[in-house]
Amino acid sequence: METVLEVRGARYDYGATQALAGVDLDVGVGECVALLGPNGAGKTTLVNLVVGLLAAKEGRVRVRGGDPRIASTRRHLGVVQQSLGFPNTLKVGELVTGAAVRAGLARSAAGPVMAELDLTDLAGRRAAKLSGGQKQRLQLAMALVAEPRLLVLDEPTAGLDVPARKRFWQILAERRERGTGVLLTTHLIEESSAVADRVVVLDRGRVIAGGTPDELVARLPDRTVTVRTALVRARLEEIPDVAWVRDDGDHVHLGTRTPEALLRVLLAEDPGLTDLRVEGAGLEEAVAGLIERGAA
Repeated sequence: METVLEVRGARYDYGATQALAGVDLDVGVGECVALLGPNGAGKTTLVNLVVGLLAAKEGRVRVRGGDPRIASTRRHLGVVQQSLGFPNTLKVGELVTGAAVRAGLARSAAGPVMAELDLTDLAGRRAAKLSGGQKQRLQLAMALVAEPRLLVLDEPTAGLDVPARKRFWQILAERRERGTGVLLTTHLIEESSAVADRVVVLDRGRVIAGGTPDELVARLPDRTVTVRTALVRARLEEIPDVAWVRDDGDHVHLGTRTPEALLRVLLAEDPGLTDLRVEGAGLEEAVAGLIERGAA
């Protein structure tokens, strides 16, 4: 597959803290890759390398074959970030038009993209007066107006309601059909399961797993038992039928291929357990289990 992003052996550290420890990552033409992992896994550092805000201490990062720190390469990039701010005095139309001009396009290129993202009626409004969802659409318009070959999305649907989120991914699907590759980071793991072709799991600066969402789910036990129990984590991890344990504070989640046998043990050792349910494992459980196991 032809690639729009190639990362090879990327290493980065902040003093004595290693953020990335030799990461490899590809995004193909028209492909959506979700980058998942816990806080502190190195996702933000990797994204900053990809968009040219940082330079790898070792390794190589290439967007369409070029260094993303170079202006000519950045023209192939579109970026949507949750924390991006806008100048208080500039209006929606001015910002999208400016993005088109910086990409070497005519000012008129802004109009169709603003219409595509339902921003035409907001063209005269100052960006500082927009709602959270409107700001996300403005960011996407500024990113798409240059027809980027790689779109980097950092928590892109934060602040969007369900219909707006659905429309967001419809627009991205149309762009992907035209060859735009997408690198996505999100805490909405089930959303990434629905839109990503591949998932890459990052933990402690290393890629610990990768594959399609279904492939990652298939690597783990196919049932999740959720329960409130007095049994401590150490004891739960000792039970032979338990493959992994995740504690969210209120409930304990247990991965297993033999839920019936596990339930017999739990009920025998803690007859007072409550809120018991058994579900099929999804991508969220798969990612949690892979991190727990430190899968390679």
